[in-house]
Amino acid sequence: MLSESNNEKDNEKTGPENTVQPDDEQSSDTAAAEDPGEETEISLSFLVFDIAGTIFLSIVILLLLMALFVRQVTVDGASMNNTLWDGDRLLVQCNNYTPRNGDIVIVTHGRELDEAIVKRVIATEGQHIDINYSTGEVVVDGVLLKEPYVTGPSRSTMNALEMPLTVPEGYVFVMGDNRGNSLDSRSERVGLIPVENIVGKAFFRWYPINTLGSLDR
Repeated sequence: MLSESNNEKDNEKTGPENTVQPDDEQSSDTAAAEDPGEETEISLSFLVFDIAGTIFLSIVILLLLMALFVRQVTVDGASMNNTLWDGDRLLVQCNNYTPRNGDIVIVTHGRELDEAIVKRVIATEGQHIDINYSTGEVVVDGVLLKEPYVTGPSRSTMNALEMPLTVPEGYVFVMGDNRGNSLDSRSERVGLIPVENIVGKAFFRWYPINTLGSLDR
């Protein structure tokens, strides 16, 4: 009888403990349900930082590439009207550039010029150029140039070079598109431009915004 009574008491003691266990399990389940939410927030934070870091790194790399290979210049003057205008801002390819006929280039100076100028390449080394100063026609290697970009005929300038001529190795012959208001290779003051004095090729106009676009032909 005693042992049975004791057993009953033991059962009574253990009974409440059994009723507590579901509460423990429920609290454990609740905690488990909260953990994924915290992990999601942490994952999103890391994702945001990762994206921001990638964007920042991309901008740094782009700026470094531009510093090495691309320059920005601002047009000063009217010698390239109506292709370029005073105040236009251009991007210039500086490295690994070989002059080609028709390219718009930035040159550091001519014979008497200290500042960089922007002109168009008309003839490169080895080419034969002839300008008829009476008619304003330009002939390169026996072919009459079609120049829809010029504002007028190519007339003689002060101290003009004698025509025809063959461009020596390592030089280019350049002119502005505004032929009536351009100091360029026609004049002895500028003359033929050494290739090493070419800063690079202007390939893109980014300002004013309404004229934004490529300068390639």
